[in-house]
Amino acid sequence: MLARMSDATARWKGLVLDAADTDVAMGFWGPVLGLTGEHTGGPDGVMRGGASERTVWVNAVPEPKTVKNRVHLDLVADDIDAYVRLGARVAPGYAAAQEWSVLQDPEGNEFCVFPPGPARPSAIVVDSPRPEEIAAWWADVLGAEASAAPDGTRRWLTHVDGLPWDTWKFVGVDDPKVVKNRWHWDVTAPALEPLLERGASVVRAQDDEIRWHVLADPDGNEFCVFLP
Repeated sequence: MLARMSDATARWKGLVLDAADTDVAMGFWGPVLGLTGEHTGGPDGVMRGGASERTVWVNAVPEPKTVKNRVHLDLVADDIDAYVRLGARVAPGYAAAQEWSVLQDPEGNEFCVFPPGPARPSAIVVDSPRPEEIAAWWADVLGAEASAAPDGTRRWLTHVDGLPWDTWKFVGVDDPKVVKNRWHWDVTAPALEPLLERGASVVRAQDDEIRWHVLADPDGNEFCVFLP
C-alpha cells in the first residue's frame, strides 16, 4: 500500500555542491552526471543538462571537507573504472569488491556505485538518526510518497515532482550532524510560512546579498527556498 500523498508546499528545484575548487568539482561531476559546467561569475559555477531540474550549482567555499558526507549520490555502473579515470578513489575503509563500491571524488566527497547497468545517477541519499520520520516530513512537504526500502521501513521517497533521479533515500546513522552539508538542495515554494509551521527553521533569511531563504529541516539539513 502506498503512503498517503499530501498537497505539496514546495517543489524540488536543484542540487548544490560546496567545493574548495569549483573547476575540479565541475571537471569531475560534469561528466559523471552528464552535465556541462560553466562559471557564473567569480569562482562559482553551474552544471546543466537537458531538463532544468538536472541543474547542479557549485558554490566556492573556503572550508575543506572534514567529515563523512551526510548527503551523497548513488550511481549505477558496471564498474568503477570510468570514475577512477576522472580522479575518484576508493574511500578509506571500504573494499572495492562488495555489493557496491564507496568512492570519493577529488575533494573527498563520498558516493556509492551499484552494479550492474549503464552508467547513470540513481538516487540522492541523506543520513539521518530517524530516517522514517524525516522521510515522512519531506514526503509531506513535497507531496511525494514515502515508500518501503528493502528492509521494509518507509524511508525512500518516490514520485518527487521535479527530482531528476529515481529515488530519494534516507539512511539510518548513529553519528550526529556536526558541520554544514557539502551537498544540499534547493526548492521553490509559494510561501515560507507553511514550511516553518511544519518544523523547518530559518538559518539565514533573504537579505541584500542573497535572494533566497536558507532553512533547515528537522534534522538540521540545510536547504534553500526560492519564493515567487
